[in-house]
Amino acid sequence: MERTLIKELNNKKGEEVLVSGWIDVRRDQGKLIFLDIRDISGKVQSVVLPGSEAMEVAKSLRSEWVVEVKSKVNERPEKNRNSDEENGDIELEVLGIKVLNEAETPAIDVGTDGREIGDESRFEHRYLDLRRPRMQKNIKMRHKVAKFIRDYLDEKGFFEIETPYLTKSTPEGARDYIVPARLYPGNFYALPQSPQQYKQLLMASGFERYFQIVRCMRDEDTRGDRQPEFTQMDLEMSFVTQDEVMNLNEGLIIDMVNKLYPEKKIQEIPFPRISYKEAMEKYGSDRPDIRENKEDSNLLAFCWVVDFPFFEKAEGERSEWTFTHNPFSSAIPEHTDWLKNKEKIGEIATAQYDIVLNGYEIGGGSIRNHNPKLLKAVFEILGYSDEEIESSFGHMLKALGSGAPPHGGIAWGFDRLMMLLQNELNIREVIAFPKTGEGKDPMMDSPSPVSDKQLKELGIKLTS
Repeated sequence: MERTLIKELNNKKGEEVLVSGWIDVRRDQGKLIFLDIRDISGKVQSVVLPGSEAMEVAKSLRSEWVVEVKSKVNERPEKNRNSDEENGDIELEVLGIKVLNEAETPAIDVGTDGREIGDESRFEHRYLDLRRPRMQKNIKMRHKVAKFIRDYLDEKGFFEIETPYLTKSTPEGARDYIVPARLYPGNFYALPQSPQQYKQLLMASGFERYFQIVRCMRDEDTRGDRQPEFTQMDLEMSFVTQDEVMNLNEGLIIDMVNKLYPEKKIQEIPFPRISYKEAMEKYGSDRPDIRENKEDSNLLAFCWVVDFPFFEKAEGERSEWTFTHNPFSSAIPEHTDWLKNKEKIGEIATAQYDIVLNGYEIGGGSIRNHNPKLLKAVFEILGYSDEEIESSFGHMLKALGSGAPPHGGIAWGFDRLMMLLQNELNIREVIAFPKTGEGKDPMMDSPSPVSDKQLKELGIKLTS
């Protein structure tokens, strides 16, 4: 007999079935033993009747034991039906039980929503924590959203293309995680903070429409909506205007919310577009929360923030200027000459656009600088010497000079978007195996020391 998933039981009334899963709850009422059994698809109530051959095994069962149960699917009597309960109109009459694996008493309670348990305990026993219904729903919806994105973009002519995890450390972003290269002593790879350069190189390669749901790594302080490793929905398009990139992303989001989150309401369509200047003056933030009712958890107030300043004053030794978002962005067309001539630097606006949801930035992008001379001007404004520009970005300048088309794109903070869609308070609730707020993984006990042999092979000596 083949296994039947619990979600399929309503189509099996009157039939004998084989169900495999976990004992969610066991209730011994003397002559009768009730078992709530769950699998990935749902939960169902089962009953072991007096005189059943399964009674002795049923008496030994405990929560979280893994079992295989041969049963008959019966309709519940009218008085026992519960329309508010999953499978509330059926009940399994247990004919036989096979214990597939016993379980020690769970280190944490998986029957609650888990919010009363500290992160350290939850993450140490994440394989248990993920069994709770809230976490199962979060991870399932994460899959559904990712699949929706892939299907939507495939229909629009995009190609999902993987980019390397071992790449080069460049000085334009946050702090890199670096990886020693054993075959090249004294040299290091860097883990990617984003696929920014690679996706622009793909535009130079002629693919025109690229996307990727990709892991990124940044060695920065963590907080509720940040992790050392995180996921982006990364996208780039050739021969497009700023409006075309924004409209495609807006359409994707609207369609996704309507199909996967019908209980939620988007406050305003099309999404409002607010200038950086207006956002700062009116809301005091470039991530404005424009909800009309902040008590409504199902209200989604999207907006675009545009017309960002390209540069801002810096306190570093290299230059008095730093970029506000992305050095690879272009200036708005009317400010291109200012960038070319490196004049009115503080007044140059960039073709940068951020998408904001309920006060959180969930994505940011720009029309890129596909002219190598203008890109070099950006790095000169940032204080890089010709030698440093060639060393760190020479490959980009060559690629753009090879006939790269005009292009632009965006990157969504996928974890942050899922956090908001699932009404969670931080991104760790929508990531299967997150790090703690201190950047640790208590389950795997990482980060952890490595052996002297490994360090010797890499030519590395620890100073403390």
